[in-house]
Amino acid sequence: MIATLQQQVNTMLLQQQGSRVEVARPQVFSGKMEEVSAFVNAVRLYIRMKITEKVEVTQVAWVLSYMQGGIAEAWKDNLLDELAKEESEVELAEQLFAKIRNDFGETSEEERKIEQLRTIEQGGRTCNEYVQEFKKVARGSGYEGRPLIKEFKRGLNGAIRRKLAKTEEPPTTIGEWQERAVRLDRNQRQSRAEERVLGRNVGLSQTSFGP
Repeated sequence: MIATLQQQVNTMLLQQQGSRVEVARPQVFSGKMEEVSAFVNAVRLYIRMKITEKVEVTQVAWVLSYMQGGIAEAWKDNLLDELAKEESEVELAEQLFAKIRNDFGETSEEERKIEQLRTIEQGGRTCNEYVQEFKKVARGSGYEGRPLIKEFKRGLNGAIRRKLAKTEEPPTTIGEWQERAVRLDRNQRQSRAEERVLGRNVGLSQTSFGP
């Protein structure tokens, strides 16, 4: 059965080469806990875009082909043996995803999200970059309303946070905080860039028309 599955995967990969729709292939998964969600999301998207018409057993085999190295390699071999002996309950791709999350994921996804939410900071990044990461981490954390706003403000650069707090009508929702923070950060960066250009122009003018 293992040989048959491998042959199906090889045939499918050859068919994909002629497909016109370009979709990034998933990264190889070696079993690292922090890469579970990214791997599952990537293979799920690829299946939907490229191989949704394939039978489930072929989809399962294709996903397993991207589990290489580390503990994932041994896990895959064990599952293939179980499939060959018809001892596994995994028949559908979604069942495989659930098993991957259960066997490789953390005890509590929510706890991991909360820990990330409490430590994430904007730092030297643009506010838009910070907002996008914050939104990703916030999903599944259980945080909402005022606690979520508090964590967002904590990680936001102090200058932006203070300016927004001192406005005539400060933001009151997480959406308002994120939207206005991004806009303010973008305006400040654009203003600084323009000042640098003007400064260079003034310097050139003084050099050209100096005494």
